[in-house]
Amino acid sequence: MKTILVSAVALVDVDGRVLLAQRPAGKPMAGLWEFPGGKVEPGETPELALIRELEEELGISTWSSCLAPLTFASHAYDNFHLLMPLFICRKWKGQPHPREGQALKWVKAGDLRNYPMPPADLPLIPILRDWL
Repeated sequence: MKTILVSAVALVDVDGRVLLAQRPAGKPMAGLWEFPGGKVEPGETPELALIRELEEELGISTWSSCLAPLTFASHAYDNFHLLMPLFICRKWKGQPHPREGQALKWVKAGDLRNYPMPPADLPLIPILRDWL
């Protein structure tokens, strides 16, 4: 089974809320909410992949020094195994806005369970809730 490395981030605003993005129609797991991020390309570090993905998906800029590793998810889907480091970021430039047809929502950590998420993301919720 192929392992895919995906880097994700919990963007945390000044009110302690986390940004979730809803997967748009036509993509696998459409309608589910997830932490922003994406696949780590060959030659990229997880941090550089996040910096690229945040610009592409949300139109914001951040720096490696603002990405703090928190935990990771390891989950076997039917066709691949996902390995996903989750970073925390509290500092970025610009206002997040959807650039790929996704809906965005700022959510309090205690309310994350109210949003349907991919199976790999679910174990990250209690860690975020305890940390925030």
